[in-house]
Amino acid sequence: MKQRPQIAAYYFPNYHEDARNALVHGRGWSEWRLLPAATPRWPGHHQPNLPAGGFTDEADPATMARKIEAAADHGVDAFIFDWYWYNDGPFLQRGLDEGYLGATNRERVKFALMWANHDWTDIHPQKLGETPRLLYPGSVTRETFDRIVDHAITHYFSSPSYWLIDRRPYFSIYDLRSLVDGLGGVEPAIAALRHFRERTRAAGHPDLHLNLVLWQHGILAGEKTMDLTPELITRFGFDSITSYVWVHHFPPATFPTAPYLDTLQSMLGYTRDMATRFPSLPYYPNVTMGWDPSPRTVQSDTYENRGYPFMGTYADNTPDNFRHALQSMRSWLEGRPATDRILTINAWNEWTEGSYLEPDLVNGTAYLEAIRDTFGPNVT
Repeated sequence: MKQRPQIAAYYFPNYHEDARNALVHGRGWSEWRLLPAATPRWPGHHQPNLPAGGFTDEADPATMARKIEAAADHGVDAFIFDWYWYNDGPFLQRGLDEGYLGATNRERVKFALMWANHDWTDIHPQKLGETPRLLYPGSVTRETFDRIVDHAITHYFSSPSYWLIDRRPYFSIYDLRSLVDGLGGVEPAIAALRHFRERTRAAGHPDLHLNLVLWQHGILAGEKTMDLTPELITRFGFDSITSYVWVHHFPPATFPTAPYLDTLQSMLGYTRDMATRFPSLPYYPNVTMGWDPSPRTVQSDTYENRGYPFMGTYADNTPDNFRHALQSMRSWLEGRPATDRILTINAWNEWTEGSYLEPDLVNGTAYLEAIRDTFGPNVT
């Protein structure tokens, strides 16, 4: 019998009060504020998509415990937290530090960090035709990077619930170009990542599992692609490659909607190509539940194809079609070595981008049930 893949869902922690957000949006703000204001922008467009459990506080351990229970019961093995740290310090930490790590059942679903080192801009919401204001630049200095490394090793890697690949803590980097730019070039970045690995070993871990999020098309403001060869990725020291969301590879080809299953076929081809292009590095494929960033736009503006978040969406991302996507990727993974059978999913709770596993008022737990029925129970 084939070994069951591990299922890791990205977790976007902008659904709690945060001091930085309070300065920009006012006290009590979280991204929940955008959802009930969302409206249909074209005929047949369904908005708002609202959570069945209400607008909960993810920094509350009891709330997070319920999320963990639902994830574990439906076959999710790990949350990969979008984790933010800029030159002036951390951002959006309370969902992980207080919510997840305070939950009594946290070991049912492991956790890992994806350092989301992209520019943070004021797009909550974004007005049509305006360049979003840059709030926090994603590129950091070597001094900041070393603080990030020390904090990750000290505060997270030693946790019994940290996600390990072959006994090594998994740490993912979202924007390699941003890292290279901040550190002053390819060679300084390679040296910094080598230092990260050395510090991880010195802390008593067998090694670091360093993962690269690879994408072909920048979506957010400031995102720039980087020409990467297998040799260069190896020099950086990455142990694996994955994707964050389908639109990084195949933005909707038609506006305002593009067929979900057509995008799946494109991603299956991309997944096969990755195994050929990078034969020495495992590629962990991705299934994206959906794509609709229209809640992040000013709702009174016309919805034109003008770039994120005014852009095309995926149509017909029904629970059945999502299940078909999962089954397709499962078939591909069954042909891979057992140690490489990992699937990432976008996302547990990207509500304002239309990609979420959490139950909503229309579909309930149907997307979670698709994971459970395709892969079976959580293996942790």
